[in-house]
Amino acid sequence: MIRSSIVNYYISKEFLKVVLNTSLIFFCLGFVLNLFEEINFFKDYEVGIEVPIYLSLLFVPNLLFNMFPFLILLSGIWYFLKIKRNDEIIALKVSGVSNLSVIFIPSILSLIIGIIFIAGFNPIISVMVKKYENIKGSYERDQEYLAAITVNGIWIKERKHGKNNLIRANKLQGQNLINLSIYQFDNNNDFVKRIEANSADISSLHWKIKDAKIIEKDGETSFENIKVYTYKSMYDIKKIKSLYSNLDTVSFWSLDNEIELLENRGYSSRDMRAKLQQSLAFPCFLVSMILLSGVFTLSSGFKQNNWNYIFLAIISSVLIFYFVRFSSALGKTDKLPVEISVWMPILIIFIFSAVGILHANQK
Repeated sequence: MIRSSIVNYYISKEFLKVVLNTSLIFFCLGFVLNLFEEINFFKDYEVGIEVPIYLSLLFVPNLLFNMFPFLILLSGIWYFLKIKRNDEIIALKVSGVSNLSVIFIPSILSLIIGIIFIAGFNPIISVMVKKYENIKGSYERDQEYLAAITVNGIWIKERKHGKNNLIRANKLQGQNLINLSIYQFDNNNDFVKRIEANSADISSLHWKIKDAKIIEKDGETSFENIKVYTYKSMYDIKKIKSLYSNLDTVSFWSLDNEIELLENRGYSSRDMRAKLQQSLAFPCFLVSMILLSGVFTLSSGFKQNNWNYIFLAIISSVLIFYFVRFSSALGKTDKLPVEISVWMPILIIFIFSAVGILHANQK
């Protein structure tokens, strides 16, 4: 830590200013690009421009949040390059400040920003993403199918052969729905009949319902103990297990409850546990990006062209992105424990950057 409070304040202010400017640039760029996409989506609907604008405002913060580690990398390069080209780094060194001390304050600020993002902004952003999906989903032409996991069980709604079917099961066990009930309604939503069963094999779209019982609308049982009753659905085991495909709708503070809910319903919670570990690792990820930006800029003793740094930042971001995705894929396919698959890339980047910073500190 730099002992002078004036220097600490100056470095903090300048770094936060760069982060804010970079965030605004990326927000505006993301907003414009997403706005065109939303306008293209609504071209066949009679809506005004305010709907695409509103949806873009809901969507872009999440986009910015997901790419924030790379935004911090670019901000770090921008900041360190700025103090280097203005010869501020020389003035700091003359006053006894090392490269390590110059990087220390942005690293602490990145850690704090990461904690604030996860604990404070993430719940707000998850609500915005959920609202975005609900609004945009209301304009989808195909609204005949719906599935959800709740504390009361697994619920599926679908329309087929002019009838509305509401399906409920207690949980998923392997590839079977347990304690299954299928309620059938006509086009006027009048009850037609109910199908009850202890289990149903949903490995394909043609469900094999075992020991089924059909109860008519008057409460009388028309058929009972049907060994195998075939029911054609729009959902199979793969589609049902992908109900949580967009984990951005789940708040950090709700992850533990969602993991418990999935496990109680017989679902795999690996994706949700990976999301939890990624959230916990987010502040450390930001710190590793700052250290890496310091390695790129402060370790070289000469002034390079700005385009070289831009190219370096882009290449590094792409490599890190695919490295993180590859490691995450290993975790999701049981090749690695979830915790290792999330923390390993960050630890490798951190070690590489720490060695580079120590080397730069000797210059």
